[in-house]
Amino acid sequence: MIRFDNVSFGYSRDNIMIHQLNFEIQKGEFVALAGENGAGKSTTSKLINGLLKPVSGDVTVMGRNTRTTKTSRIAKHVGFLFQNPDRQLCRNTVREELLFGLDLVTDLKKEEKDRKVEEVLLKLGLDGERDPFRLSRGERQRVALASLLVVEPEILILDEPTTGLDYKECKQIMDAVRELNRQKQVTVVMVCHDMEVVLDYADRVLEMAGGTLLADGETREIFRNEVVMRRASLIPPQITGLAVRLGGRFYYADTVEEMVDALEFEIRKAE
Repeated sequence: MIRFDNVSFGYSRDNIMIHQLNFEIQKGEFVALAGENGAGKSTTSKLINGLLKPVSGDVTVMGRNTRTTKTSRIAKHVGFLFQNPDRQLCRNTVREELLFGLDLVTDLKKEEKDRKVEEVLLKLGLDGERDPFRLSRGERQRVALASLLVVEPEILILDEPTTGLDYKECKQIMDAVRELNRQKQVTVVMVCHDMEVVLDYADRVLEMAGGTLLADGETREIFRNEVVMRRASLIPPQITGLAVRLGGRFYYADTVEEMVDALEFEIRKAE
């Protein structure tokens, strides 16, 4: 579904920011791009939806080379949530914002559009009559995401989706994304600095540093690779770091429940 073949990018050939990336993402995967600031994560995400074009190599999205395909055509299949939601809001009410996206990419009847909009408003706890620009930062982020969820894109790219959100807002948004991923097989690519969120939701991690790909693998395994995490200047989630330090039965515990199970096992063994 998404393929990078020796992809490099820079705003000039003397200033290359992305260096020979090679990876594939299959339909229905939930993948996180992780790495410190400046690693190349957001640039990579914009190469996927055609906002940026590689200076060498090829990016293929759903069988189309982004070099030769209009960005508007790619946008019919790829939804992109920007880090700053204000870049995506343009209507006077939340409901109009959601309908705007549907009008652009679908030819559904009005009744079906209204049904889909009400469904997403309810799911994300949004008031359709509110003015988006009078909402809080976290609420505006939810509106921007809702405008993407309502059209059910085949690929959803999230650029730091939890920035500025409290725990409840973060969970509400990410649960909605995961539901879309699991029930509709929407492919999700998420740029995220919060390793706790990555652990909870992403099945696979592409770890980057200095515009190169350091590692590509299952989330839990990547977080246990201390060499790679150190090279990427990342700290694993607290419970994963504790599990690695404890070792033994605790080594693969990534949740409180798994940690408790391991502890109870050790207690029974010692009795």
